[in-house]
Amino acid sequence: MATKITVKNNGSIRVEGEFELVDLSGKKFNLNGRKSISLCRCGHSKDKPFCDGSHRECGFQSEITARELPPLAPKP
Repeated sequence: MATKITVKNNGSIRVEGEFELVDLSGKKFNLNGRKSISLCRCGHSKDKPFCDGSHRECGFQSEITARELPPLAPKP
């Protein structure tokens, strides 16, 4: 299954399918076979980078609508 990333309104980023999650040094998180995870957007999770539902308590709000990005600028 291709990777699908869903940005939830007022909530997390849901990642589903085949993917790896790595830290800044490239070390892989051991997801123990999970094919889906939710990542924190609000910054209040006690289990970062994973969502623990804290966005509900802190009142995080962010409505997301898909849009087209501008073309890539040529590299100098």
